[in-house]
Amino acid sequence: MFSINEIEDAAALVHRHMPPTPQYSWPLINRELGIETWVKHENHTPTGAFKVRGGITFIDWLKRSEPRASGICTATRGNHGQSQARAATAAGLKAKIYVPEGNSPEKNAAMSAFGAEVIIFGKDFDEARLEAMRVAEAEGLAVVPPFHRELARGVATYAYELFSAQPELDTVYVPIGCGSGICSTIAVRDALGLRTKVVGVVSTEAQAAKLSVEAGRLIETESARTFADGMAVRVPVQAAFDIYSTGAERIVAVSDDEVAEAIRTYFRCTHNVAEGAGAAPLAALQQEKARMAGKRVGVILCGGNIDTDKLITVMQGGTPEP
Repeated sequence: MFSINEIEDAAALVHRHMPPTPQYSWPLINRELGIETWVKHENHTPTGAFKVRGGITFIDWLKRSEPRASGICTATRGNHGQSQARAATAAGLKAKIYVPEGNSPEKNAAMSAFGAEVIIFGKDFDEARLEAMRVAEAEGLAVVPPFHRELARGVATYAYELFSAQPELDTVYVPIGCGSGICSTIAVRDALGLRTKVVGVVSTEAQAAKLSVEAGRLIETESARTFADGMAVRVPVQAAFDIYSTGAERIVAVSDDEVAEAIRTYFRCTHNVAEGAGAAPLAALQQEKARMAGKRVGVILCGGNIDTDKLITVMQGGTPEP
């Protein structure tokens, strides 16, 4: 997917806008799991999530490839939108961003604060995405799809940082929404010639990626009702599927209850806040800890942008409604 030179060029660009994020092995997590676990802290970026990296590279590419573009239009559950709003407005472009009904109010507020016009449309991400594509065409705005080579090239820089610091990991767990995270991790693993296994993580309530891999073709689900909104995708992306269906070791499904417990584990053991998708890799490792015993494992804490009311519910021992 990428040469090592393309990844290194992306890292140089991204690191002009933000420092690398840390990867820590926390003693209390290691003690609780009985596994040497390395957490990649993508909750420490300027938007609180990994997507910021793809915004940097995508908008840089857009300005070079379409210098007359006046703005962008995209759909999101929040982290992708913050990334695009931040990078687009910094480049002098307007950002029109569609979100579904019931979307995180705090993520909506963050996108607005980064300069986006936030429009609520549709019952879920996939309906919002179709409307965003229609409006972009009608208004002459540049489309930012949920998966794109330049988005993934930016996202790949977190895996490059992690694998450069910890090249001897046996397995890395990565959540799957539209696929930029897992695909970029696979791409960096392959470019560096590492033997690390990459395990995708989905919600039991949004299993489109897992079902598609098992079937060998794209499978859409009727709903994607999980409070882990970064994984709440009904319709897989073909280009991403083509990469993770062959490059991932397996895909694990975790329940909302397991995700909530992983959020509590992160706070109890590290005092970091994780959003649902951000905690899902740790939830999968907790589910598979017997299988991973004695191995060095990485988990991607891809974001920390959980709404206050949901965090309160989790920390009181509950599981939020979707």
